[in-house]
Amino acid sequence: MTDPILRARGLSRTFRTPRRDLFSRREMSFELHPVDLDIAEGESVGVIGESGSGKSTLARILLALDAPDSGELEVDGRRVDFRGRARELRWLRRLTGVVLQDPYGSLDPRMSVGRIVGEPLWALDVAGDRRARVREVLARVGLAGAAERYPHELSGGQRQRVALARAIAHRPRILVGDEPLSALDVTVRAQILALLAEIRREEGLTLVMVSHDLGVVQNVCDSVLVMTDGAVVERGATRDVLSRPAHPYTQRLLAAIPTL
Repeated sequence: MTDPILRARGLSRTFRTPRRDLFSRREMSFELHPVDLDIAEGESVGVIGESGSGKSTLARILLALDAPDSGELEVDGRRVDFRGRARELRWLRRLTGVVLQDPYGSLDPRMSVGRIVGEPLWALDVAGDRRARVREVLARVGLAGAAERYPHELSGGQRQRVALARAIAHRPRILVGDEPLSALDVTVRAQILALLAEIRREEGLTLVMVSHDLGVVQNVCDSVLVMTDGAVVERGATRDVLSRPAHPYTQRLLAAIPTL
């Protein structure tokens, strides 16, 4: 068995609650209980749970956008130094891409689509014809000829295609999506979902999908983690967990899905 491309051991995160009054002490509260995680190269993993369950905190730590209070993270066999300088994590930025929830808020309105998509190529000093790569990846997401346009000129679905193009422009090996489809309507969501699955298959991407939409996870992910109150309460193959949930929380989560 090959080593996982992403390996986490004991990742945890705490925060201090606000003071109740001038003389009370600020108490520590867990935002993420210790999490162990192994993800094989090419695997697609869904992270599900209600708002505030710790999903996004885990995603941010996996991307080294936040530092855990304890635990270790290895990506492609290399340990992530959360306390190091930003330039020392360039290797991790080169390996990872991220698509965020808000397709407008994650794009700089002052930059053209071409500059937005090409930003990782220049920031990470990726070799090759960068302008050609921008044209290639825009065509790949169905936005050929949009390089000179600006975010405010695009629809929500087009903006999320720009965000996806930016995330894969530097050819990362791991793509993290933090609720990337929740701000889109049903029709556009289906289009982006199909595009994401196609890109993952053709590029061989490892995918970590944070979502409260079980339909998205069911269609895209090989395995799933269920989180509540900062803890992973169930994990396994997506089909098994969603069809035969073992933990009471997972059972309640599935029972809450509206049906016709």
